[in-house]
Amino acid sequence: MSNKDFSSIDLLILNLDRAVRTLSQDKRTPSRESPAAHACHESNLSDVEKKHAAGLMRVNHTGEVMAQALYQGQALTAKLTSVRSDMEKAAEEEIDHLSWCEDRVKELGESTSLTNPLWYGVSFGVGAMAGLVGDKVSLGFVSAIEDQVCEHLESHLEKLPMQDEKSRLIVEQMLQDEARHSETAKAAGGVIFPEPVKKGMSMLSRLMTQTSYRF
Repeated sequence: MSNKDFSSIDLLILNLDRAVRTLSQDKRTPSRESPAAHACHESNLSDVEKKHAAGLMRVNHTGEVMAQALYQGQALTAKLTSVRSDMEKAAEEEIDHLSWCEDRVKELGESTSLTNPLWYGVSFGVGAMAGLVGDKVSLGFVSAIEDQVCEHLESHLEKLPMQDEKSRLIVEQMLQDEARHSETAKAAGGVIFPEPVKKGMSMLSRLMTQTSYRF
């Protein structure tokens, strides 16, 4: 059933339900087992290392909250059925990352970011506007966002303690998935954004990183 089969009230309720489920502290059910599930042992991390790792994984979790909102906003306003379907499928795949990161943050003795509702709202609005502009712009936005996410994940692999095998396994798998999402969006006809737009997106990304790392 497509979005056209729903009334405006139906769509409002549907998206509110998705928002609540995304922002809920309850564990989301992933379609794939966590890459960290079969790690040999829990690393002996110092309190400082554990707090740092938790901060990085909290940033990754907030990034996945934003991805959910972005894809859901785009799916709401995308014009082509195929593009709406792609956005909805991508959102479902990102649930794995959302669940893995939430579990790891809690294992490290921390909680997910208090700023998640704010970033969800911002991302949903941006995604919906991108979808209204056009499907090629919407797909290009996905590709640009995913490229930035890959850069963040690569930097996190450098920053995470080497002995934190669980976090590193999760980030490595996320990196593979996000790179694939970016290439899929490009192949589907996404436009390449100009550098000034990418810089603006980077500034927003840095603000998210700085806030969600701390709380």
